[in-house]
Amino acid sequence: MLQHKACLLILLVVLSTFSVAVGNLKVGVEKGNWIEYNVTYTGIPTQGHDVNWARMEVLNVQGPNILVLISSKYSDGSIQNVNYSLNLETGHLIDNFIIPADLNRGDSFYAENFGEITISKVENREYTGSMHTILCSSFNNNTYFWDQATGVSVEGITQTEEYTIHTIVTDTNMWISSFAGVFDFSSIFLVSSVLLIFFIAGILAILRYLKMHKERK
Repeated sequence: MLQHKACLLILLVVLSTFSVAVGNLKVGVEKGNWIEYNVTYTGIPTQGHDVNWARMEVLNVQGPNILVLISSKYSDGSIQNVNYSLNLETGHLIDNFIIPADLNRGDSFYAENFGEITISKVENREYTGSMHTILCSSFNNNTYFWDQATGVSVEGITQTEEYTIHTIVTDTNMWISSFAGVFDFSSIFLVSSVLLIFFIAGILAILRYLKMHKERK
């Protein structure tokens, strides 16, 4: 009897710990977010992996459930659009496109295809012209890089004896590129400079007109 109670107590502790972990999962994306990738490969990838461009758009977010539309462009020019339902609690992450946000080194998340995945490294890396805190993990010939703030995959490398696939983000609406900020500032500066030149030219023209009018009198 005591042994059964002890086992029950251990089970309750384990379940409560699991519940806390699930409750602490943070979803870092929202409806309308999108991200585009460029895909390059060497060798001969298996059928269905000869993708050279991809786009993921978040269609809906409800709790840990994330509905996404993934568009893939293949080497023959054809484009495939497929809806996927991801779930951060159950670990249904397809190819780990999105993981819980705000993880740190040593933290782990569950993926149904791989089991527990531990974040092995956190570093600052530049993507689409801006710096990000990036999470990294390697397993099963795959190396993944995720944006810490959103949990979205920004880069991935798959290496086998037959081929190597490299996927990297090229554009997104989830963060503002520092290049865009520079461009905006430059545009504002340029427009302001042109307006200032016209203003000064106008003042000089008025002064010249007044001077000529005075001399005629």
